[in-house]
Amino acid sequence: MRLVLASASPRRLDLLARIGVTPDAIDPADIDETPEKAEPPARYAARMSAAKAALVAGRQPGALVLAADTVVAAGRRILPKAEREDEGRACLALLSGRRHRVMTAVTLIDAQGRARHRLSTSVVAFRQIPDAEIVAYLASGEWQGKAGGYAIQGRAEAFVRFLGGSHSGVVGLPLLETRALLIAAGYALG
Repeated sequence: MRLVLASASPRRLDLLARIGVTPDAIDPADIDETPEKAEPPARYAARMSAAKAALVAGRQPGALVLAADTVVAAGRRILPKAEREDEGRACLALLSGRRHRVMTAVTLIDAQGRARHRLSTSVVAFRQIPDAEIVAYLASGEWQGKAGGYAIQGRAEAFVRFLGGSHSGVVGLPLLETRALLIAAGYALG
């Protein structure tokens, strides 16, 4: 069975390797990721994951297509994938000293076009982050392009005082859910 990862994320590729999966191809989906007005974070993540998978499945007929989308939410507020330093600073200042949710939706479309979906929701609590530490973290650059302006698998792990849920889901691909989807679609795991 041919497996296509609909993501350019090196983290998702590394996570798949942890469960013995190497995609046959990588075909990132470039879609409009603007949330709809008042769209709840979980619905947004699911919609983005499904849209990415559907787009790539249209380009890769007969393949299994795996897509995911990760959202960091403070309450009902969807935090951006921080690209600019002011966005990164705003995200970290908001998350400092509080809990937030990280939702990663995973979609797998099989060779017959059947879509399967899973959603992983984790709760992450950050300790208070002094301004000097925020400045130092921003200088590292690892926050760029990351949902909520941080990478839990990097230096930001030192901000975490509590994690309830899936560490791999916070990184960007919940392995428990992903493995279950692959097995359900008949993909042979090593």
